[in-house]
Parts: sequence; structure tokens; C-alpha cells
Amino acid sequence: MASVTTTSTATAKTSLTNLKFDKELFKRSVLYNVKTLYRKTLEEASAQQIFQAVSYAIKDQIVENWMETQKAYEKEDPKMVYYMSMEFLMGRALGNNMINLQAYDDVKDALEELGLDLNVVEDQEPDAALGNGGLGRLAACFLDSLATLGYPAYGCGIRYRYGMFKQEIRDGYQVEVPDNWLVDGNPFELRRPEYAKTVKFGGYVTVRHENGRNFFSQEGYQSVKAIPFDMPIVGYGNGIVNTLRIWDAEAVECFSLDSFDKGDYQKAVEQQNLARNIVEVLYPNDNHYAGKELRLKQQYFFISASVQEAVAKYMRKHDDIRKFHEKVTFQLNDTHPTVAVPELMRILMDEYYLTWDEAWDVTTKTCAYTNHTIMAEALEKWPIELFSRLLPRIYQIVEEINRRFILDIQEKYNNVPGVNVQDKIRKMAIIYDGQVKMAHMAIVAGYSVNGVAQLHTEILKKQELRDFYEMFPERFNNKTNGITQRRFLLHGNPLLAKWVTDHVGSEWITDLPQIGRLKIYADDAKAQQEFMNIKYQNKVRLAKYILEHNGVEVDPRSIFDVQVKRLHEYKRQLLNILHVMYLYNELKEHPEMEFYPRTFIFGAKAAAGYRNAKLTIKLINSVADVINNDPSINGKIKVVFIENYNVSNAEIIFAAADVSEQISTASKEASGTGNMKFMLNGALTLGTMDGANVEIVEEVGEENAFIFGLSSDEVINYENHGGYNPMEIFNNDQDIRKVLMQLINGTYSHTELFRPLYNSLLNTQSTSKADTYFILKDFKSYAEAQKKVEQAYKNEAGWARSAILNVASCGKFTSDRTIQQYVDEIWHLDKVVLK
Repeated sequence: MASVTTTSTATAKTSLTNLKFDKELFKRSVLYNVKTLYRKTLEEASAQQIFQAVSYAIKDQIVENWMETQKAYEKEDPKMVYYMSMEFLMGRALGNNMINLQAYDDVKDALEELGLDLNVVEDQEPDAALGNGGLGRLAACFLDSLATLGYPAYGCGIRYRYGMFKQEIRDGYQVEVPDNWLVDGNPFELRRPEYAKTVKFGGYVTVRHENGRNFFSQEGYQSVKAIPFDMPIVGYGNGIVNTLRIWDAEAVECFSLDSFDKGDYQKAVEQQNLARNIVEVLYPNDNHYAGKELRLKQQYFFISASVQEAVAKYMRKHDDIRKFHEKVTFQLNDTHPTVAVPELMRILMDEYYLTWDEAWDVTTKTCAYTNHTIMAEALEKWPIELFSRLLPRIYQIVEEINRRFILDIQEKYNNVPGVNVQDKIRKMAIIYDGQVKMAHMAIVAGYSVNGVAQLHTEILKKQELRDFYEMFPERFNNKTNGITQRRFLLHGNPLLAKWVTDHVGSEWITDLPQIGRLKIYADDAKAQQEFMNIKYQNKVRLAKYILEHNGVEVDPRSIFDVQVKRLHEYKRQLLNILHVMYLYNELKEHPEMEFYPRTFIFGAKAAAGYRNAKLTIKLINSVADVINNDPSINGKIKVVFIENYNVSNAEIIFAAADVSEQISTASKEASGTGNMKFMLNGALTLGTMDGANVEIVEEVGEENAFIFGLSSDEVINYENHGGYNPMEIFNNDQDIRKVLMQLINGTYSHTELFRPLYNSLLNTQSTSKADTYFILKDFKSYAEAQKKVEQAYKNEAGWARSAILNVASCGKFTSDRTIQQYVDEIWHLDKVVLK
């Protein structure tokens, strides 16, 4: 058995011990798995069956390390973090696990000896449909870094059957179909029914008075059983394996024979249907009441199960629940998990009989909150009627938290000159105007509130959460996001990863700032040529993918200009495609003009109920249909929309990009992490000074990026004074007017299809509500920045220099750094080293 040491958070070095890979044993294991799982020989097995057999062989090695890690945690009893998140966008597990086991090349060789291609094997694995956007991918990167740094952690979420949805593009429109990622099973998960928990919804609360105290009990409820499935999170080369625990829902009583016999067939399967609905999809459409109710059920379901198990796990080793916070911290990844606050209070008071003050002391030392949005409408609020009916005991606790907090506000501000206490209460109360405000509760009950980029945190403090910052300044801090270089360079871009290692050694894999030693090669002509050759090969790989999936031929020698991310109006995919329309107009009017060929690549899912976002996807595809089929421009512009953007195709896209489109309206993007992934792979940022772009420019220098548009202060100033009038730009700029008229004159579709997009930019009925995201205001500045991109790309040596400097300057943006800051400044975890 491995020996174990815990070390202080500041000084520890991760041990790089690792079980020696036994190639012959691995090959025998693969053949054995094919035989015992499928009763087939290797030659008879399908590609999917071979993937499963290989995965189970890898899992055998992981499980050894997993058990050793858990033994170490049992022995040392370190403090651990429970990272609570509605999303974990994990991507494929097989390749990542092989990378972190330091067995990738060995497995590749072993499979080749069996006549198998590792790339083909990896392609059989569906992306785990457990997340959607940056929030979920950040959670996945954080779990990777926690394991690699040797910090004990559980990720806690939901085992969605169908994820958000699989995106198909039909006739240019997004169509949502179920993402049945579990159809062949998930070889890396373990079902853990011994840790099942019961979660209660609805009913009513009874009170019994005893020994001067009230004791509360929920009665007449519906319940579901939460069954945990554990997935291993493998640390890089250190033997540590942490756990992602995702909860599936099962009926407490799956079938009522009595109801069935009486002919009430619906009631016979009622509990089963309740359980199934909870784990069906990520973020059900909440444009209607039933969707809101289901989303709240989901949140309470996984939080209640996770908090119950965290408390039970603690009590298996300790006898004083009042010291829970000394060994456990909950990180709430945005507002979705905020019901952890009243749920922990409920367990402490109703099951362990702590007084309110005792329970509040534990809770407020356990819960920490990460804010991921500046958008006020994205701060979750629930109607009181829904919240109190679905979670009656939880609502009672929230009411009491709110009552006491209002007293705190009054006590603090009653005698302060110039302060309107009622105005403070209106802006800060947890329950107000018929709604339960989850962000307010997370701040009031949390010991830490962090933003995810320096600019974002400052805007929170000065704008959106200003009243809370004034009251609790010591709680606010910044933790700029990061990404794991192990997936997004080592696995996603093996050609560049090898080149980096050849030039500066392999330390960057676990210490990304070491990549800064590449800077001395930025002016080296040979290094520049090598770098551009690697980029070209990655562009050929992406061009092949596009041809296979889109049927569009793109030129790898053109500029690959890429915007891939969630589709939202503030991220301004619309600005990008309007500019493409403008360039096309220029080429049509001036066919002789000098123009470097461009390939504009988009990838994005729009929320199912988000009309303008889905219409933007249709516009991109309609513009692509026209431009890609116009022989008169000689292929100088191509437009591609990559269907079902996910982690796996992202790795191919990042590696191939020349230009990284990070063009959100300044002050709207909390951080972004795609900007970091592009930078790591040598793309140059074209962006506004928003989110983490500000820090990227600080690291690489503005001369190695293309910055445009209004500043965050300018945007906020406009917003505070009612916006601006886009009609002035429309009336005075003929290029913009022509592009906008093409939305409604039939150039790209029948005249009324894109009218809502046109109206969103120019709504003449109410100028204050027009162009909310300053697309027209920033258009000319964006077009000028795009011209600079074209000029810069023509100078291959200069471009290569800037690209190498981008790679060399991304050391700050590793999730390893972010996690170490969380550990040092918020969580105070103990590092465990296996020897």
C-alpha cells in the first residue's frame, strides 16, 4: 500500500508516482473484455465494443489508484471541497484518463500491436452530456486541477440522461434532439446504491413543541430516491483519483400494483415518472411554469442528496457536527446550487437538533459562492408560490434567514445619515416582491463571494452587488478562471504539445508558467516556420472535419477566423455575421479589391426557447448558403457553422484557429475561457476589453491582439443614461444601412424571417430598447480591427511571432493556478501526496 503524507497548501510538490504500465497485461485485458462482455473475438467486435473493452482495461488501472486515494483520505482525514454544479462539461473520458495516467503513448503502441487505431477507438466515445457552456467546462477543468494538485474533492451534479440536447442543423435551423449518450453505457462510471438518499418534495410542515424548542417535520410529501454514480477524476501522474458524483433518480416505489389492479394506470407509474423527469435534461425550457418547477426540482434533488451524503460521510468519522466546517467546504458554482444553504440548515436543525444560531454558524463557515454573471436577469429568482409549495420546509428556513438579515440591515443603516433603509431592504432582501432571490441568499450565507475575472469582480463590487459589497467587503474576492493545459494542449493539439516540450521541456504540463520560456523563440525564423507548419497541419485536420460534416471545402491557407461558444445576444455572434455580410458586399462591389481569403467558423448551441439566438443560427447558415455558392468571389470567403459544438470537436477547432473571436459587449462577459484555449493554441485574440480578455492583453501585450469597441465604463455609462440611438448610425452609414436592409429585403431569406433581428437593432418604436448590446455602435471599430487582422496575417513572420508569444504568455491562465488560489484564499484544503 502507498504511504501517505499531507502537507501545507503553500509548499507541497505533487509526487509523480504512477503504476508502471504493463503493455502485455493491457493487451490481454482488452481481448478478455471483448470476449467476456460480448462473446466475440477482436476481429468480430464492433468499433463501439472495442472502445468499451479498451475503456474497461484502462478503468482497471484507475480503480487501483482510486482505492489507494480513498484509503489515503480515510487515513489522513484531510479537509475537502464539494464542488456543487448543475453542469460538468467533461468531454470524452478515455483520452483524458490515458493522458493523466501518463500511459497515452503506451496504450497507442499496444493497440497498434493488436491492429487497432487509437484515434478510431477514441472517436467511438460520446461526449458526456452533463453540461453545456463555459460554466460546466470550468467545473471539469477545476476537477482535473484539484486531482493533479492532490487536493481532496468531490464534484456533485446530476446524471442527465440526455444532456441539454444534441444540435442538428436542418435547413439552416437548429433542431434539438435527445443526446442519448448513455445508450451503450458509460464504462467509467460506478453505480453506488449503498449511498442512496431520499429527497422530498411538496407536502406540508408540522411542528411539535418540546423542551422549549420547536421541532419541524415534513409530511404528505412525494419522494424520489437519489442514486449516486461515481466517475473517476484522474490526477496527472500522481496516483490521485478524485470523484465526480452525479445523482440519478429512481422511484422509491417503482410500480404500484394496487393502483394498477384498480385500473389507475397513471398512478401506478407516477413515482417512476417523477424520478425520470428530474434527470431527463439539463436546463429544461423554463419559459413556462412546468419548466420552472422542473428546474427547481432538479436543483434541490442533487443538492439535497449531496449535502445529506456530505454530512453522513463526515459523521462516519467524527462525532461533533458543530465542527463540520473544519473538514468540509461547499463551493456553489453560480446560483443554481444555492439551496445548499437552507438544506444544510435543515439537516443540522431537524436531524441533528442544533439551535438556529449553532446551525447558522456552521453553514456560514461552510458555503462559498462563485458568481458567473454580470447580467441581472441571470441572477436566479423563484416565485414564492412555486418555491414554498415545492420545498415547504426549505422555504420556512429561507424566510427566517431573510427576516434576520433584514434586522441586520436595519441595525447597520438605521442611524446612518443619507441612507434610505427601506431602499436598502428593497434592493438586498432575499425575499421581496413575490420572489426568492438566490444570489442574495448565497451572499448573505456565504463566507466568500468571488468573481471570475478582475474586471468582472470590480463591476460586481461597483454595480450589480454594490450594496452587498458595502455591507460585507471582506467576503468579496477575485479568482480569474483558468483551463487545463492537459486536455486543451497535451491531448487536443499533440503536434504543438510535442513542439513545446522539445523546446522548453515537459514541466509545463503541471506548471504552465514554464511555457514562458518559449518567448526566446518568438523571433527565431526556424521556430516561426515550424510553428506555422504545425498550425497548417491542424487546419488541414479541421478542414477535413468540415468537409466530412458540412460538405464544404475550405482552404487551410485562408485565415481561420473562429467564434465558438454558447449563443447569446451579448456574445454578439450577430455582429460577426453582419460583418461577414459587409465583406461580401465589398467583394461584390469591388471584385478587383485586394483581399486575403477568410474562412469564418461558428459553433454554438442556442437555448431551446431563445428565439433571437436561434434566428441568429439560421442567419449564419443562410449567409453561408449564399456566399459559399457564389462562384464570382472565387472562394475568398467561406462561412461554416459546425453542428453540435462540444468538447471533442472544440479540441480540433482550437488547434486550427488563427483568430479568436471574443467580441462580447464590454462589461457583459464575466470571464470567458474559450479565449484562454485559443491563446494556448496560438490564436490571436480579436476582442473587446471584457472579462478575461483584459488580463490576456496584459499578459501578451496589446500589439499581439486586436482590440476594438466601447470600454466597459462607456457601455455602463450609456446604460445608466438610457442607451443610445442606433437610428443615427443607420441613417448616416450607408454600409451598415445596406447590411441591415439585407436582413429584410430578401437577400438571404424571405423578407420577414429576420425581421426580429432587424427590430432588435433598430426598434424605432422605443429607441431606448434598441441595440441593447451596442452592435451598431461597435461595428465600424470591429471592421477596422478586422482590416488590421488581414494586414497582420500577410506578414507570416510577424504573425508567427505574435502567435508564439500568445502561447508563451498563457501561463497565468491555467486552472491549476486558479485552484491554488481557491485553496490558499478560500478553502484552505490539505494536500495529499501518495508515495
